[in-house]
Amino acid sequence: MERNHKRAVLNSNITPPDATEYAPDYAGYVSLVPEGDILTTLSSQLDETLALLRGISKAKAESRYAPGKWSIKELVGHVTDAERVFGYRALRFARNDPTPLAGFEQDGYVANSAFNDCRLRELADEFQHVRCGNIQLFKNLGGEAWLRRGSASGHEVSVRALAYIIAGHELHHMTILRTKYL
Repeated sequence: MERNHKRAVLNSNITPPDATEYAPDYAGYVSLVPEGDILTTLSSQLDETLALLRGISKAKAESRYAPGKWSIKELVGHVTDAERVFGYRALRFARNDPTPLAGFEQDGYVANSAFNDCRLRELADEFQHVRCGNIQLFKNLGGEAWLRRGSASGHEVSVRALAYIIAGHELHHMTILRTKYL
């Protein structure tokens, strides 16, 4: 896939969300996001994550750091699933759709996936496609859309907060990958 995400990076001048823009459960993710332009962060994360994933051997990709924990493939699949869900929420709310959105059960998603039957390279490619799509979505939002809010999992969340949650969620799981798996 061509690296179109590089072209998508502009100075979006989007400031971090305040605590009223997301559920308290997401505060940890938002706090992980470094200062600076969120589009630049999302783009640079993609490059770093792909480099990390593409350096993991086939044998290691199926490993778990403890019994009952996800394999590396499952972790990558989870990050992609969550990014897809958060991106969908951002799209709906940016378009001013007032329909409340249900939550998703991450363990159920992983249990009902076939991530371990995939090659890690395929899972990395899928993550790349989803991330590039979200970067493009965020890049094309008008200023007002970033501040729009909707309800997901019974909590109000802004589009801006969802961009930060996406970045922080990925950072959280890549830290786990580096420290507990590798």
